[in-house]
Amino acid sequence: MKIAPTATLRRVAAVGTVLVLAAGWPATPAAAHPARDIKIPFISTIADLVRRAIDGQLRLPAHGKNGYRFDLLAKAKPDECFNGVGQPYPAGPPCKTGQPKVNQAYVWGLTQVGKTVWFGTGANVHCLVSGATLNYVKPTANDNWTCEYGESQSGKADDAIPDYLGDMRAPEVWTYDTTTKKSVNKSAEIRAKSPDDALRLSHTIGLRAAGNMGDVVLLGGPALGDTLNMFAFDATTQQYLGSFTFANYGNIRTFLVADDALYLGVGIGRNGSAGGAVLRWSGDKSNPFAFTTVASLPVQAADLTVYDGRIAATSWPAEQPTSQLMLAGLWISPKLADGQPGLNPEDATGWKQVWNARQYEPDRVVSATYGGGGIAAFDGYVYWGTMHVPMKSSMVHANVYPPADKEAAKTQDVNTQRAVSIWRGKDLGLPTQKIELVYGEKTLPAWDPATSTWSQKSTNFTPLYGKSGFGYLFNNYTWRMTVVDNKLFVGTMDWSYLVKDLLQGAAPTAPVNKFARQAMADPDSWAKPLIKPSQFGGDLYMFPDSNSPAVAVNKRGLGNYLNYGIRNMIPDGTGGLYIGMANPMNLRTKRLDGKPEGGWELIRMTSH
Repeated sequence: MKIAPTATLRRVAAVGTVLVLAAGWPATPAAAHPARDIKIPFISTIADLVRRAIDGQLRLPAHGKNGYRFDLLAKAKPDECFNGVGQPYPAGPPCKTGQPKVNQAYVWGLTQVGKTVWFGTGANVHCLVSGATLNYVKPTANDNWTCEYGESQSGKADDAIPDYLGDMRAPEVWTYDTTTKKSVNKSAEIRAKSPDDALRLSHTIGLRAAGNMGDVVLLGGPALGDTLNMFAFDATTQQYLGSFTFANYGNIRTFLVADDALYLGVGIGRNGSAGGAVLRWSGDKSNPFAFTTVASLPVQAADLTVYDGRIAATSWPAEQPTSQLMLAGLWISPKLADGQPGLNPEDATGWKQVWNARQYEPDRVVSATYGGGGIAAFDGYVYWGTMHVPMKSSMVHANVYPPADKEAAKTQDVNTQRAVSIWRGKDLGLPTQKIELVYGEKTLPAWDPATSTWSQKSTNFTPLYGKSGFGYLFNNYTWRMTVVDNKLFVGTMDWSYLVKDLLQGAAPTAPVNKFARQAMADPDSWAKPLIKPSQFGGDLYMFPDSNSPAVAVNKRGLGNYLNYGIRNMIPDGTGGLYIGMANPMNLRTKRLDGKPEGGWELIRMTSH
């Protein structure tokens, strides 16, 4: 039987040819090119390339400095058809009406058991952050993304979803088999278990953390009603075990294995703004949701690491901090070896704050908006970084100190923006404690309400190697730190690609006075000259040791500049990393147009 060479087939054939030529793969036997390590027949390779191109999951490997390579393993696919803000969603994809939209944006939780990588996702997270944290709720759409807020058909269909979270969609649980190279969406198994499980998944804002212990995989995330939902799977059979709602907690950050025990950082209240805790898992497959409280904190615990026989934790601030203990900071636990093995309930009040943002940030209002970010023990130190929600410090400052006019509003915007600072410390909690600023500023602008003036004030620190954000203002999150191959890797979020669309779309409903709104709608005066399109995309930096500055491994989203952040990293067991990306460009879904696409990505970093 002959098949007519339709336009679609011609395009597919052309794509296959272009992909092979672009990759430098020859039409000769693989044995002639042993360095290419081609282990499957050429025709099968072409078929796989074409299939992956059609699925939108093919990209040539990206390369970084110092011999690192980044291969795309899995990518979110379009899951909805968009036909305009507030309009019903047409059937599809494929979309006969409207355009494809990819809601799943973040690899938010990531863990590995044997040959299987498990991860949980978050949908339209940039919309959720701007709605829940910044109170931006005016629907908008552009070439890259849309946020419908209260106009979302999904939100309108569920009275439990508030307008500011109208863009939330049920998160997904995925596995990736490192042997077969196949990814599987496990979410349907949750919905099939029972109506309660299905409802719990649909009311989970995102699966922000993942961990495993005792043949159980746990994935959890913040949920409606300021609660926390968790889902469990058998790590061996991959069978879904069940779910549970923790009514006392409203957020979750990171799982950590320390001395054969599994720990978890959580927050209380909306987005964890009313306090926090560290929990120790005491469950098993028959009772996977059993935890004991081993830290009671005035702030939510963010990222965790093991250092000098203790757990060190970064924290996010309380909603209205009344003391420095309620600011973003660094906390250390009692010794894991004291008393019973590991941390126990008697240790809950023994944690100590050893650093906080106010010790560095001279502006009191701005210091209350810092968050604690990625953390890792490396070469005798604990390294950690800060996080800064875009425009949050400007919004809060304008509420506390309303600017007098347009120029004052612009000046306020400029003076309240912060990029990530990178820190390290040793002998934490001891009289010999040493805290050093690795990347940051000697002075920062601070507002004097008595004189209504801005001036540069000392931070009391001198950076060892360079300026905030690794020298780039728009590196606003230190999202993850991971040690592998005796090197420290740091992943950031870079919001420069979003800045103009975000500010112009948000400004009309920003909860500040009219002058601040006007300044936010006109960012050119402070942002445009600093934006570097060549640096769009989240950055990956590497410290080779504790005596050297960081090296930029990749500053372009690891092969896709729409990947505005490196959300997760875990060692792959061979000196590389599995990396989960954040990419909320939900309307960037055109295939085969030569342009990058939106949606989460799972990437493997290897050295070559």
